[in-house]
Amino acid sequence: MKSKQKGLRKLAALGVLTVMILTQISCQLTSKAQQFVTEISQQVATQINAQTGALPQISGDEYINEEYGFSVIIPEGIEATTSEDGSTYFQDYVLGDSEGFGWSFPTTLEKDDTLEEAAKDIYLSESSWLEDLEILEDGAVSLGDSGLEAWSTRLSGYDRENDYTAEIRLTTLMHSNHTITFEFLSLPENFTFWEDALKDMYDSISLFAPSIEGTPRDQILILEGGETGNPQENDPATTHGSGDTLVFEGLVTYDENLEIAPALAKSWDVNNDGTVYTFHLQPDAVFHDGKPVTASDVVYSWERAADPATASDTVLTYLGDIIGVKEMRDGKAETISGLKILDDHTLQVSIDAAKPYFLYKLIYPTANVLDRENVESDPEWFRSPNGTGPYQLETWISMERKVYTRFEEYYGNKPAIPVILFRLYSGDEFRLYEAGAVDIANVYAYNVERLSDPSEPLHDEMVSGVSMCTTYIQFDVEQPPFDDVKVRQAFNMAIDKQKYLDVALQNTAVMAKGLYPPAMPGFSLDLEGYPYDPEAARQLIRESSYKSVEALPEIVITSSGYGSYSNSLITALSDMWQKNLGVSIVVENIDPEVFYDQRVAEDYGQLTSSGWCADYPDPQNFADVLFHSEAAMNKGHYDNPQLDALLERARVEKDPQERILLYQQAEQMIVEDAPAVFLYHSVAYQVVKPYIKGYILSPISTFPTLRFVSLDEDYWK
Repeated sequence: MKSKQKGLRKLAALGVLTVMILTQISCQLTSKAQQFVTEISQQVATQINAQTGALPQISGDEYINEEYGFSVIIPEGIEATTSEDGSTYFQDYVLGDSEGFGWSFPTTLEKDDTLEEAAKDIYLSESSWLEDLEILEDGAVSLGDSGLEAWSTRLSGYDRENDYTAEIRLTTLMHSNHTITFEFLSLPENFTFWEDALKDMYDSISLFAPSIEGTPRDQILILEGGETGNPQENDPATTHGSGDTLVFEGLVTYDENLEIAPALAKSWDVNNDGTVYTFHLQPDAVFHDGKPVTASDVVYSWERAADPATASDTVLTYLGDIIGVKEMRDGKAETISGLKILDDHTLQVSIDAAKPYFLYKLIYPTANVLDRENVESDPEWFRSPNGTGPYQLETWISMERKVYTRFEEYYGNKPAIPVILFRLYSGDEFRLYEAGAVDIANVYAYNVERLSDPSEPLHDEMVSGVSMCTTYIQFDVEQPPFDDVKVRQAFNMAIDKQKYLDVALQNTAVMAKGLYPPAMPGFSLDLEGYPYDPEAARQLIRESSYKSVEALPEIVITSSGYGSYSNSLITALSDMWQKNLGVSIVVENIDPEVFYDQRVAEDYGQLTSSGWCADYPDPQNFADVLFHSEAAMNKGHYDNPQLDALLERARVEKDPQERILLYQQAEQMIVEDAPAVFLYHSVAYQVVKPYIKGYILSPISTFPTLRFVSLDEDYWK
């Protein structure tokens, strides 16, 4: 049983003490013990009310759980108070003058588990808090007229902490891809009193096809998610994330092999010198409200992104190759001169030079096509978006759930899954996965070692891959002391990256020697980077224009966070620098929303933790986007004319091999000039349920993963 259920065992123990008060069975307790019991009882009541609010009373009624496909009738005469916490359903039963406590909870079946094996695993977990355990009954049973096969275990044990004996019955059934366990707890002297009522209740259990909000379980994908209070992150024109690839799309997208594929553009032509693209839109593409998608919609969306009033700091990065975008972004033009509407379904786009990566940029959310009427209808239009993608946003209840339904009028290949549900802030996603409450979950460092063990039941469900991401510490080269290259090099050499990976990241990432991540074209194993050498680092400080550590100004590393809490990774780095260089480092935490606003305003401080994940598989997306002096994402104000010239040459180089060589030279130049400390390349770990087919763990953040996924319907039969 998972830790959530284990945590409720404590609640069960406290609940039994409450029972002792309510039923006046505690006469043998001392007055001191009675006082203790009273206090605990009040605590329990407070905990339950805090978790569930007002609790409904159920009497002689049926409890139905659609998500896991079961129902049970509460016999007449029993008063049942029900609360719900994640996947665990807790009930306080009162029959006459006696009280007991029950739970019903699902547990994901392990591969090839039998009913007996699953039941025994559950009883061992559910009784782990008891001492002097005694098994009173254990075996297979048939329930009622339906003859449902179940496994019933009755046991007793002693709770030393609270000084009482409990008796428990566990009744477990196999259903679909999970088990359902009904647990009842009472004092031994009351247990016999409950047996007839429990038999009636368990005989009433019925199983049916699991569903969620009326959707059969084999037609819905369930994921854990979050939401941001920053409207800029919900707007495709201003987001720094991958956007909503379910609802929105641009002219092009990725296929399964990370190659450019048609989206709203059915096809396109390119002139001989590669500077003019003519896009032919899908003739039957419509918005979710049924309006046809036209070339005017594309122009509106891109000009909106370029409008200074939108304040997009991504538009130059992704649309800046189009003639006229920069002029409009700078407030020098009211339209994008490089866009020409030929007819409702044909758009001509002129760019400033032939660039082999141009189409890739149009996949980023900045280039998504929006409905003007929808955008201008409400400041929070994105809560009811009128997109063109394969799904429409049906429901968005903040801090609770998002529900997407398949758009049946979608022009392209319709996705296989009818409904996608995101549980918002519903708890630790890995624990939710273990409980069967979500279908895919990220696995973080503290669980990777466990799941890497072949004997671990979830081992075969874990997938991994090196992401095209690089995490680094960015220097503002205009701020002392990082205006001196030797100081920047010293800070690079004072970091023990291997130790950092082993301790801070539990060896779940790849050490970075340079900018490009593995799998990125241009990645080179021959790049040496900086060795860990504290003495050489201190010597570089002495050789710098500052001459000594004492002459360095105060150094502040800016991090996103709350209060005095410091990110452990940032703390580890600052500790190394202080120890190995003798410098004083101040860690400044800034509220995440304020931190975001400061970044937009290009206020980053001397040192800041940063990172970049590839939007497309081309080294231009790293070197040029991050370190060209005129790049919008060059937040450290790094300016190297030699590098600029090299990158500008690489942009238009037509020979693929020569382009790669140029970008490798650029990376070497960046490493030597040290505008950043390149720390590591991320490795993504996820667990994926076996009934999910076609899942691709892509190294590209904007890859529309969920469009390729299907569910094995036979798994639930």
